[in-house]
Amino acid sequence: MRAVIAEDSLLLRIGVVKVLEAADFEMCAQVADAEGLLAAVEEHRPDIAVVDVRMPPGFTDEGVRAALVIRRQYPRTAVLLLSQYVEERYAADLLAANTSGVGYLLKQRVADVEEFAEAVRRVAAGGTALDPQVVAQLLVRRHSDPLDRLTPREREVLELMAGGRSNSGIAAELVVSESAVAKHINSIFTKLDLPKADADHRRVLAVLRFLGVATA
Repeated sequence: MRAVIAEDSLLLRIGVVKVLEAADFEMCAQVADAEGLLAAVEEHRPDIAVVDVRMPPGFTDEGVRAALVIRRQYPRTAVLLLSQYVEERYAADLLAANTSGVGYLLKQRVADVEEFAEAVRRVAAGGTALDPQVVAQLLVRRHSDPLDRLTPREREVLELMAGGRSNSGIAAELVVSESAVAKHINSIFTKLDLPKADADHRRVLAVLRFLGVATA
């Protein structure tokens, strides 16, 4: 199998290359930033790209954004993200784009040579490899999501709120009374842990929660 690696730490990059070469991977390219990664994938069309989450110039989410581009433009190239810490949002972003040929591991896993090489092989073959710590945090976040507390009818009401409908508009759409809509909305506020405040303000906050927009 053919691979490229994008990692700004020279020592770690050398280590990963040696591990993969020992596992019979052909290393097509070694780069230190997202721009170089995308160019390497365009040129070599590898089976897998092993990508650091944070790379130059900003050291934020350059690797994740490049990985999403790869999955969209080069679907035959699998992607394995490496991260120093558990950042479940990035794993969720990658999995939301495609659930095959993806992986997210902590960099400490590279030290277990056989396990790491097997994870790379699995992802390159179209499978998935998620670090146990990432899985645990994704499950915690999923189970603690207040949106999961809503009933199907409450989710319908919230979706219509997100579409800009008034209470009367929601009532007409769902063929219920406005008082019923008001009760659903009050229940939504309670389940989303939105304290009593200006009604319009809580309405906006509920919609932002529904859309997945973080609020302070």
